[in-house]
Amino acid sequence: MDPAALVKEITKDMREYAGAMPTDDDETVFAAIEEHVLRRSEASRLSAREKANIVDTVFYRIRKDLSVLQPLAEDRDVSEIMVNGKDCVFVEKNGRVRETDVRFESTEELEELIRRIASGVHREINEMNPILDARLEDGSRVNAVYRNVALNGPILTIRKFPENRITMDDLLSFGTITAEAAEFLRTLVECAYNIFISGGTSSGKTTFLNVLSNYIPADERIIVIEDSAELQITAIRNLVRLECRNANVQGKGEVSMRQLIKSSLRMRPNRIIVGEVRGEEVLDMIQAMNTGHDGSLSTGHGNSTKGMICRLEAMYLQAADFPAEAIRRQISEAIEIMVHLGKSADGRRRVLEICEVTGMAGGEIELSTLFKYEAGQGLVSAGVAMKNDMKLKMNGRRGHTPLAEPPFQKTFERRR
Repeated sequence: MDPAALVKEITKDMREYAGAMPTDDDETVFAAIEEHVLRRSEASRLSAREKANIVDTVFYRIRKDLSVLQPLAEDRDVSEIMVNGKDCVFVEKNGRVRETDVRFESTEELEELIRRIASGVHREINEMNPILDARLEDGSRVNAVYRNVALNGPILTIRKFPENRITMDDLLSFGTITAEAAEFLRTLVECAYNIFISGGTSSGKTTFLNVLSNYIPADERIIVIEDSAELQITAIRNLVRLECRNANVQGKGEVSMRQLIKSSLRMRPNRIIVGEVRGEEVLDMIQAMNTGHDGSLSTGHGNSTKGMICRLEAMYLQAADFPAEAIRRQISEAIEIMVHLGKSADGRRRVLEICEVTGMAGGEIELSTLFKYEAGQGLVSAGVAMKNDMKLKMNGRRGHTPLAEPPFQKTFERRR
């Protein structure tokens, strides 16, 4: 009997045995599985490592919430788990995507896991509601698609929540940003510039937004609005966190991003942080930035700063049938700084460009590049001064000029 078949048979036996056990202790169940495996005649021909793997696999299947995915969830180097049907599991580990040898014994086992995850967050997934977007208790983000719309079987994607908050010093040590650009952005956040962060999937937008939020003055009132709560803002006491809610099986109870943004305007915020804009809520976000809520932050999916501007225009048009020039003017008056992130072939996430939105010219939004990533040099200053420096002057700060010895540099050198 091959190990996979043996695992399936032992799992069936131990589920019945564990259900009849008088104790619910993990150690007792693990010891019972180990003893059962060693008693099997088929196991005598297996190596010690193969036996240990069988014991672990059976234990995870009958005792852990994530079944055979539990070891991947516990691996600190794994940032994302991607299940493409029962026989195909990939992970992103240290920035690289690779296939694992993890397998589910059946499609039904994978579907049961997905249903268990859904019920744990008070959601439902079935053939009538085949898509699940949810957040686990540890903050990890989950997306699942049922097999009636996924041709290669049930799909499950888990983006893990980092155990420790990433700081600007961490980003410096990772090579994500330079000390000069980091200090520049810190100054802009403290002076309440409206900043929008763009990038592709898994480029580090949310992490970067979380880092920048650490520089918000502690005496301000902040409203955080997210589709699925991910941000870790701890330095602000006067903090309100709002999360969208999907409709129930009767199609009722949905709370959209637009509703939350509108409601937040009545909560007396100093700043509004929108985790990510994907659609019509961009109109309300832009309106919030244009109505005295300076220092607001948000993110969105885009291939470049210019591409992100075009996407914002397109999303705005979904919400309101305004003339294109009027929409561009609203965007140019709301967003003052664009930060674009990307992921290189080696898996590293980097800030690729920092731009200032300088206004309109010829009916188009103008961008002035302040920092740009150059191969072999990293993120370098373009040597261009900021045009909109009024907030800097009001706060007694200087405009964008290269710093002789950036404050972050010494910290970075100590870490290295």
